[in-house]
Amino acid sequence: MQPPSDPHQGGNGALVPGGWHYFNYGADEYDAEGNEEPKALPEGSETMPYIDESPTMSPQLSARGQESGDGVSPTPTDGLGTGRDAGKGLEMRKLVLSGFLASEEIYINQLEALLLPMKPLKATATTSQPVLTLQQIETIFYKIQDIYEIHKEFYDSLCPKVQQWDSNVTMGHLFQKLASQLGVYKAFVDNYKIALETAEKCSQSNYQFQKISEELKVKGPKDSKESHTSVTMEGWVLSSCSPVPVSFQDLLKHTPADHPDYPLLQDALRISQNFLSSINEDIDPRRTAVTTPKGETRQLVKDGFLVELSEGSRKLRHVFLFTDVLLCAKLKKTAVGKHQQYDCKWYVPLADLVFPSPEESEHCPQVHVIPDHELEDMKMKISAIKSEVQKEKANKGQSRAIERLKKKMFENEFWLLLNSPAIPFRIHNRNGKSYLFLLSSDYERSEWREAIQRLQKKDLQAFVLSSVELQVLTGSCFKLRTVHNIPVTSNKDDDESPGLYGFLHVIVHSAKGFKQSANLYCTLEVDSFGYFVSKAKTRVFRDTTEPQWNEEFEIELEGSQSLRILCYEKCYDKTKLNKDNNEIVDKIMGKGQIQLDPQAVQTKNWHMDVIEMNGIKVEFSMKFTSRDMSLKRTPSKKQTGVFGVKISIVTKRERSKVPYIVRQCIEEVEKRGIEEVGIYRISGVATDIQALKAVFDANNKDILVMLSDMDINAIAGTLKLYFRELPEPLLTDRLYPAFMEGIALSDPAAKENCMMHLLRSLPDPNLITFLFLLEHLKRVAEKEPINKMSLHNLATVFGPTLLRPSEGESKAHLTLASDIWSHDVMAQVQVLLYYLQHPPISFTELKRNTLYFSTDV
Repeated sequence: MQPPSDPHQGGNGALVPGGWHYFNYGADEYDAEGNEEPKALPEGSETMPYIDESPTMSPQLSARGQESGDGVSPTPTDGLGTGRDAGKGLEMRKLVLSGFLASEEIYINQLEALLLPMKPLKATATTSQPVLTLQQIETIFYKIQDIYEIHKEFYDSLCPKVQQWDSNVTMGHLFQKLASQLGVYKAFVDNYKIALETAEKCSQSNYQFQKISEELKVKGPKDSKESHTSVTMEGWVLSSCSPVPVSFQDLLKHTPADHPDYPLLQDALRISQNFLSSINEDIDPRRTAVTTPKGETRQLVKDGFLVELSEGSRKLRHVFLFTDVLLCAKLKKTAVGKHQQYDCKWYVPLADLVFPSPEESEHCPQVHVIPDHELEDMKMKISAIKSEVQKEKANKGQSRAIERLKKKMFENEFWLLLNSPAIPFRIHNRNGKSYLFLLSSDYERSEWREAIQRLQKKDLQAFVLSSVELQVLTGSCFKLRTVHNIPVTSNKDDDESPGLYGFLHVIVHSAKGFKQSANLYCTLEVDSFGYFVSKAKTRVFRDTTEPQWNEEFEIELEGSQSLRILCYEKCYDKTKLNKDNNEIVDKIMGKGQIQLDPQAVQTKNWHMDVIEMNGIKVEFSMKFTSRDMSLKRTPSKKQTGVFGVKISIVTKRERSKVPYIVRQCIEEVEKRGIEEVGIYRISGVATDIQALKAVFDANNKDILVMLSDMDINAIAGTLKLYFRELPEPLLTDRLYPAFMEGIALSDPAAKENCMMHLLRSLPDPNLITFLFLLEHLKRVAEKEPINKMSLHNLATVFGPTLLRPSEGESKAHLTLASDIWSHDVMAQVQVLLYYLQHPPISFTELKRNTLYFSTDV
């Protein structure tokens, strides 16, 4: 048998349980994916011994060969069965057998070299200073002695028959016996992973064993590429200890059908194929490596779905980062029943890959950014479909109807996935063009950049892949990939966690581990609809190595399962502008992510945790409030304050038309916060908001001084909190059902009449305050190009706050808490959006106008 440590010598075949298959008989009958029609190879390339194919490939190959009458078919090749050139065939048979013999001799020598240290290692195991324990020796060298004895016996029996050649001599029984002993390889394979792990650990922790390992490396095959002492033994176990003879095709091919050996070789081939099929079922098909033409290991390091801006449009790509190359692929369209395949769009060797700095980057083509309100509209559509699916399932509806809804949901989610990312990630081939991806989070951009830069620290060589090599590499992607499904919720199983819906309260306490002083801040992100959204940002802590923020945030969750914290160094250098989005680029100092375990966070108590990132530790606390709990409006026990007190009582006490708190907060936001990115969406620090709440409730004379010094997001948060804590919503409990019915009207004239009539039905303090807020929100939206807050964004933030019924009423209207975009919440947003999009509404004009239908609501 030819040893796998030298795969370029010939074509007799071997399998290494670590994962490479090498078939002479199948190489010219299948493409890189193993499931298409035969494809011609370049002239002269009879075999592709460097192909790294999935273990699941071999049964199909075997089956295909038998069906097609080619390759492994037991049918004699043309000329042998008919007697023509039989002498030439028998001469070839002798050459093939001589090749077997030479390969076996090399292989047995390698096994002997590997077994050489086993005896002294065993001898020291019983002493007071063992190099390895007996158990470690048994694990690392498991079944190698048995494999050696099998091959030694095979070689000793075959050698005299080949040396004293007689064309009629039979030796098929030797191959038959060899095939029947394949069970020993099954035991080896079962132990294979543990053997590698044990050898690696022992090399790292034991200097003597490391030296033995080094000596083995020196004695090893010339083409051994192992360079790390810690994995030398692993390389040996992989390359020298585990060949499984599977291909007797050449011998069968040159054996006449009437020769006594023919049925014996057929039987040996059948046994080996059956064994291979059984062993393949046990090997994990999720592979991580492919072998390069030079015999080096090309490891898959990272893969995932990214949106590429290509020829002015957004395309979903599956990007694969190998140890030496970045490959961008798309899934091919395949016929029903066919296996999926990837089509390579482009690749860049890591030796040629560079990241242009933001200020050096040439200006990218204009990215068409989808307005936020369109993205929010799509979220609502998805949630509405989700609700329909749940109803159909509850009513045991037709599976066809459910599938139709799921298909529609997938299409909408796919659109959202394509159109929501806006953060540019550019890579450049120093020998050619640039490529631009759009990501939804700085986190992903940092992950990809760091992973590539880590690999670039190694000694990498530039190269060009031939068409066959590229086909092989692209073909391996389908088996190697770790990310299988497009990240949309419609791809999730019904029993998967739907995530958390409600409010996550997070206190970012402090950070440690910075080597030098810097201006530091943190951002918080949670996942929503398959991608991550930035939800909160701490203040910048100036010139420190140990920032102490102690800032609390309330983050709304939409089926979220993860929380991310990113730590940045603030850059004040205005020359460092990113030409892709005209924003100053702050440096990421560290990033981390934790899963939001419902059991861990759904308690009334704070849960303290630490995220470790690049040597930096960020300490934070969190607690979760479910949506049904957060919807409660609790009247204040003290009627002397403003929070939790009816708006009519507050305005009467103040002798004002609009509560003082509303006027002051809005004035401050318009003075210095109207251009703040994410105003009203980004959470303010909870402790600041509580401090402001206390001074407004106490009617403290220092309110104006405090407002002028306070972070603007805290002031915006105080205004939202005031409306949220009203004992009944600003648009009242009484009119809530009518608002829900009015917004659902399809006739524009009827809707206009109804919605204006409902406004006029509000108590004067409620109506005047609502119109005052409405005009403010319109002025905020006018600055959307700067603050990124559209009318729709604002409606999303304020709609539920202004309309959500109080405790008594809400029970009748609450839908499942597991869906934040329930029908009611969507309608609440639509009501406010209707008034925001309406031409200016005058209080006096509204009161003067008469309507055709009764005012008795």
